[in-house]
Amino acid sequence: MTLAHWCLPVALTILPAVTLGAQEHEHGAGGTEKLGTVSFQTSCTVQGQPLFNRAVSLLHSFEFSRAITGFNAALAADPSCAMAEWGIALSRWSNFFAPGVRPAGVLRQGLDAVTQAKAIGLKTPRENAYVEAVSQLYANIETSDQSTRVLAYRDRMAALAAEYPDDTEASIFYALALAASASPSDKTYADLLKAGGILEGLFATQPDHPGLAHYIIHSYDVPPLAGHALAAARRYAIIAPASPHALHMPAHTFTRLGLWQESIDSNIAAADVAKRTGVTAEELHSMDYRVYAYLQTGQDAAARKLLDALPEVKARFDPNAIGSGAPGSAGVFALAAIPARYALERGAWSDAAKLLAQASRYLYPEAMTYYAKAIGATRIGDRATARGAIEGLRAIRDRLAQQEEPYWAGQVAIQLRSASAWLGFAEGRPMEALAEMRAAAEMEDATEKSAVTPGPLAPARELVGEMLLQMKEPAGALKEFEATLEHEPNRFRALSGAARSAQLAGDRQKARSYYATLLKICERADTPGRPDLVEARRVVSATP
Repeated sequence: MTLAHWCLPVALTILPAVTLGAQEHEHGAGGTEKLGTVSFQTSCTVQGQPLFNRAVSLLHSFEFSRAITGFNAALAADPSCAMAEWGIALSRWSNFFAPGVRPAGVLRQGLDAVTQAKAIGLKTPRENAYVEAVSQLYANIETSDQSTRVLAYRDRMAALAAEYPDDTEASIFYALALAASASPSDKTYADLLKAGGILEGLFATQPDHPGLAHYIIHSYDVPPLAGHALAAARRYAIIAPASPHALHMPAHTFTRLGLWQESIDSNIAAADVAKRTGVTAEELHSMDYRVYAYLQTGQDAAARKLLDALPEVKARFDPNAIGSGAPGSAGVFALAAIPARYALERGAWSDAAKLLAQASRYLYPEAMTYYAKAIGATRIGDRATARGAIEGLRAIRDRLAQQEEPYWAGQVAIQLRSASAWLGFAEGRPMEALAEMRAAAEMEDATEKSAVTPGPLAPARELVGEMLLQMKEPAGALKEFEATLEHEPNRFRALSGAARSAQLAGDRQKARSYYATLLKICERADTPGRPDLVEARRVVSATP
């Protein structure tokens, strides 16, 4: 059945497309709200439909709290607008790209919205199909695991999109489900490419749709595909500047491509709007991405300012609040990741060894601290501290496995192997340590990072290179740093490591080239900056 066929019986109750970007809504002091253009036709009344469309536009930018408020406003204007409860149910699920099992309270709220939608009554088979699809996220929660339910939702959306090919919203939400459920171990990226293809085809005709730009970025948020998202990334903030998440999301693509200043600029804008609108998890998330970019460009003083600002931001942070695209877990993650990054990226091993893990119901941020602590401690020969941190990682890995969090259990397992390898190296077992470090790198190569982080604290393959340098094998180290740069372009430590390796291997031309690249990405770096930059200037300024 096409959408045109569905429209005929209810033509009098459907509004034409509502262009939210062309309408002005109050947003902040003396400002206007610009969220993009969305037309999601329903059987809601002329009073409820514009409010419903606005709420969907917020949902597409993962502004979940504001979307729920918007859907409730649609219900207040039109109590028969059952699709508003569909929107609430989907908003309760929050960010599909945020790994982690949803807590029982969230599942109850989502199920309540589904139940209420059915109680109000769905007026068309298409609307009923939407509600039946979202109900899969909350079905049989006592007996089925989350992954099974997400795949069931994806399959229902696939059927809905196929039955109503003229319903672009169905295709968009299906593509979102397809990308979000893609396996991080699938290196063919089949589902991501399929989702991206659907979205790009629609984006060509709907360039102001917030969901299309947003989900293209997510679909291509892996190193080999990131270039495909660049046009959408550079447009999304223009489409929906009233959304802090829309201002932040381009940084995902910029990070993947090593476009550090563009990432910094995006996250400055995102954090400003997030702070003004009280979405503190989003503010922290953007700070984490910004710190990462500052550290890749040698702007350590700027990174330090954000680190010093964390206590004030933490005082405003409620990890249980429903907010923007970054869930509470992303805020907790940022609070752990920023201090760890600041120490490890700068090689401040003593500072890393002194980090203190903060317990929370999210175990994987705590693991970030233990990992940084273990790596730092091994580098300064503090084996006792390293062993304690490694035991902390092992306990977290086991607890995550028990909690049926396979993705994060796997990520912590990579950290555990890496930290154990460096402890073995410090204990005088270099060949065993190198084999363990290579095994960790292979594990990391077989998966993908979560959207919650701009990148690993220390890429495992980069650590292989650093270990080989200490073993006085620069040629082998160079290969590992170059492999890291294929996955993490313009990364400071990988570039510097490649330059040093080439230099020690006698390839002065390659060393000079890598140092020149490092200086280019560090045009705004502190002066004189890290020793790596001092050496880079010396080599590049020398006569070839």
